[in-house]
Amino acid sequence: MTAIASKSIAGTAYTLRRLYFARFGFAVVWALVMFATASDLGPLAVTLLVLYPLFDVAAAVIDARTSRGAGSPVLLYVNIAVSLLTAAGVAAACASGIPAVLRVWGAWAVVAGLVQLIVGVTRREMGGQWPMIISGAISVLAGGSFIIGASADDPTLTNAAGYAIPGGIFFLLSALRLGRTAKEG
Repeated sequence: MTAIASKSIAGTAYTLRRLYFARFGFAVVWALVMFATASDLGPLAVTLLVLYPLFDVAAAVIDARTSRGAGSPVLLYVNIAVSLLTAAGVAAACASGIPAVLRVWGAWAVVAGLVQLIVGVTRREMGGQWPMIISGAISVLAGGSFIIGASADDPTLTNAAGYAIPGGIFFLLSALRLGRTAKEG
């Protein structure tokens, strides 16, 4: 690897590391507040459900700007579009009840998980991507479970709230693993 490529990857790793720490913190706080409101679709729960994909949009924008030198950000643009649609879809679904929210949330988890998995695979040389690959795969499975759970007798948002915690932990693990790459530049 050339010195310029190494500096570019190190710079990307440094920014992604900071972003991943922020995503970890957001996910944990969001999940804790969401757990407290997961029993019904009150104003706070609706706000949180719309806020989560919007936060994902902001993170993907930062990631796409950062990653231009380390590869194509096309999939990140896909994630931005899907997360924006999800925020609007969740807002609309909230008027129809928890089952509708779980279906939208589940579809988003599947698509966003696939994107995360593929982006992680393409970034393997940077290091610190195995947590992202695993998290993407788990997101796909979790999304399917949300869609199935929407048909339960008494569906709940608790699993959707719990979905954020492992994702946050995987972001933390990836951030820690990216530390070495960030220092190599």
